[in-house]
Amino acid sequence: MAHSATVSAQEAGSPTTTSAASDTDTRQHELGTITVIGRRPTSLPTQIPTTIEGVTGAEIEVQINARDSEDALKYFPSLNVRKRYVGDYDHAVLQSRASGTNNSARSLVYADGILLSNLLGNGATFTPRWGLVTPEEIERVDVLYGPFSAAYPGNSVGAVVDYVTRMPSELEIRANVSGFGENFHIYRSEGDFSGHQASASVGDRNGNFSWWLNWNQLESDAHPIVFPNRLVSAGIVGTAGTPVTGALDSLSPRDQPWIVLGATTFTHTIQDHEKLKVAYDFSETLRLSYTLGIWNNDSDRGSETYLRDSAGNPVWNGVINYGGRSYALTAADFAPSAGDLRHVMQGLSLKTSRAGAWNYEIAASTYDYARDFVRSPTAVMPTALTGGAGRITDQDGTGWKSLALKATWRPGANDRHVLDLGLQNDAYALRTLVSNAADWLRGSPTTRFSGFRGDSELTSLYAQDTWAFAPGWRSTLGLRAERWRAHDGALSDATSTLTFAQREDTWLSPKAAIARQLSPQWTLKASLGRAIRLPTVAELYQGTISTNTIVNNDPNLKPERSWTSELSAERALRIGSLRMTMFLERTEDALYSQTNVTVSPAVTNIQNVDRIGTKGVEVAFVSTAFLDGKLELSTSATFAQSLIEANANFPVSVGKWQPRVPKWRWTGVATYRAAPQWSVTLGGRYSGKQFNTLDNGDPNGYAYTGTSPYLVFDARARFEHARFNASIGIDNLGDEEYWAFHPYTRRMLMADLGVRF
Repeated sequence: MAHSATVSAQEAGSPTTTSAASDTDTRQHELGTITVIGRRPTSLPTQIPTTIEGVTGAEIEVQINARDSEDALKYFPSLNVRKRYVGDYDHAVLQSRASGTNNSARSLVYADGILLSNLLGNGATFTPRWGLVTPEEIERVDVLYGPFSAAYPGNSVGAVVDYVTRMPSELEIRANVSGFGENFHIYRSEGDFSGHQASASVGDRNGNFSWWLNWNQLESDAHPIVFPNRLVSAGIVGTAGTPVTGALDSLSPRDQPWIVLGATTFTHTIQDHEKLKVAYDFSETLRLSYTLGIWNNDSDRGSETYLRDSAGNPVWNGVINYGGRSYALTAADFAPSAGDLRHVMQGLSLKTSRAGAWNYEIAASTYDYARDFVRSPTAVMPTALTGGAGRITDQDGTGWKSLALKATWRPGANDRHVLDLGLQNDAYALRTLVSNAADWLRGSPTTRFSGFRGDSELTSLYAQDTWAFAPGWRSTLGLRAERWRAHDGALSDATSTLTFAQREDTWLSPKAAIARQLSPQWTLKASLGRAIRLPTVAELYQGTISTNTIVNNDPNLKPERSWTSELSAERALRIGSLRMTMFLERTEDALYSQTNVTVSPAVTNIQNVDRIGTKGVEVAFVSTAFLDGKLELSTSATFAQSLIEANANFPVSVGKWQPRVPKWRWTGVATYRAAPQWSVTLGGRYSGKQFNTLDNGDPNGYAYTGTSPYLVFDARARFEHARFNASIGIDNLGDEEYWAFHPYTRRMLMADLGVRF
């Protein structure tokens, strides 16, 4: 499954990738070296002796029930994507060794060199734009663990994910249809939720010109993910309010008695994805490439109430009385919403590929929120179902741009010495305007309710030298210099706008790695890197105004500063390979939302946590040699101790576990090929106990807003003959109930049919 792709310090200085005139997906294994035959290699810096894991598109087709592109990462060591349902576009955050699923800005996701990570903010609503890659277009995915390459900014502290999509060398036509369904049952919400997906692609190469076109549509109905509730202690004892039944008595994550009132955010999603890729070879060594991706998302989010009055009618609003206590319902408790999004990404590159000496690349890309409207009511239910007053959130003008100039020097053909140089500029713009509307469903925006905006810019210069300086040795030394600027920040309410002063900073991030080939079977590697994770625009400038004062954000946030290291031992076995990696990370001024209890009144906002320390061990094994090559097996286990070591603003959190970083994790995949046409796969994922709060005061993970442990198994069977393929699969075979603030998917059945020419 996730094969080791780390580069060893081999005496011969063998190249990390080769290309041959073959259109097979054959992979040759040498210890720590990935060799790709007849396919474009990863863009990750594989010459660096550090941990990289990868999976090919062919392996994804056989082994993974992939509905979305992030599913390709399902069985990677130490990784987890918080995907709540098929088509989850706004909360699917990547978790890595020392970062939880609420730290989206601590990883980087690219597709063909174009940044998909949404570094406008950090958190569940700033997830990578996974929808700009579809599963069937993936040629391979590779992951670089840790901030050990000078070519990437400090957001690489957790991991760098690189998607490479197909570019055919001859006429290729593909089509695929699939369906899926889930039986969901949590609290009083039950039902069947299903969807379907269709895709088609065509591409060809004619002389020096090659092209590829892909279309994908996903339509799904997702289970509810939000559950309105009230703490029993918040109710007022007495007889006031409408007597109701149907509320569910339960416990909160903090084991406090509460009542669950209903469920919301039943999401009906229609997503359309179109992508065009073209390339022209001016010569054997000079290529111009262009990528255009368009992603449309129409979503409607509904709700249900568990509450009934004495006549059996549903109750949505007003003051209710349950269990001898009264509670006030608000319009927000059961509010539906509707989204209309159209995002456009573009990438252009001009690249040389000489056999030796200098190679150059100029690359530019943009990601644009061409249309991004979210509508929600302020009118109470059930009136809101047909219209009424509401608000419209418009993010027109939001997006990011990147420009990179790169040069690589290889004096020989065997990569014994590689020098990388680069100059990069990344610019981010956040524009959010919330307007009132007389009709939230169909009306136009009227007066301003609130707004915020801001820009940031990162200009970077890096140099990195990898050198096989002696037989059996390889080293890397790198340095990244960054100039950061945050400017034009402003925050508005209905009548006033407050602006923020410009900020500028300069940082240096050194990198180092070394590897020693002890024998043909054993390799030792060590890596060290500094990462500066700068505050995002949203962390600096989102907030509210009260009496002409900004009350809940801090434009003077410090950047996160991390030192990360790892030490790996790799063993080439007769039946596969084994890797053990010890990792250590210390982060100062980590950025988290918390309550500053040292001031009065206490303030809750994004703050700097003084220090978080993480240490752990990761073990990964892969083999294709069982049962005469018919059984493939890969497995990994991770232990991580991630503790808050200092936090002056919230002292009770000191000594507690970092949120959403479990102590133990495990993945495993076994594929049996009974015949060339048939394969059967069983996969498993385990995550130990986690917390969602800095003080670890939420021990009940099996509740809304809780984070639970889980052990989940998946199965897939696939048949392929000539140009036809079919598969059936089940995710969450045991129908496990598990949570990461919101509930994950229960048992889901899916089926695929595909053809290719």
